[in-house]
Amino acid sequence: MSEPVVIDGGDRSCVRLLLELRGRLADLPSGTIVHLIASDPAAPIDLPAWCHLTGHAYLGPLADAPAPTYALRVAENAVPTDPKFPWRAS
Repeated sequence: MSEPVVIDGGDRSCVRLLLELRGRLADLPSGTIVHLIASDPAAPIDLPAWCHLTGHAYLGPLADAPAPTYALRVAENAVPTDPKFPWRAS
């Protein structure tokens, strides 16, 4: 199994995180595990909802991570979202 792809969202708001995440996941093969580092307090709510919308698998928070980190698995046939509004299916 390959190492997870780590995306450091830092202190960006969830809107900006989803914009970045949308673009980054488009280039990854299905099944890739992604660890998203995100300090935005809305991330544990918004990320699972976005994964549900798009079909990516939300795997939950990483308990042993030094910063708030959330795992997901890239879907084979993800639902495309609007490039400007990644929380809306296109």
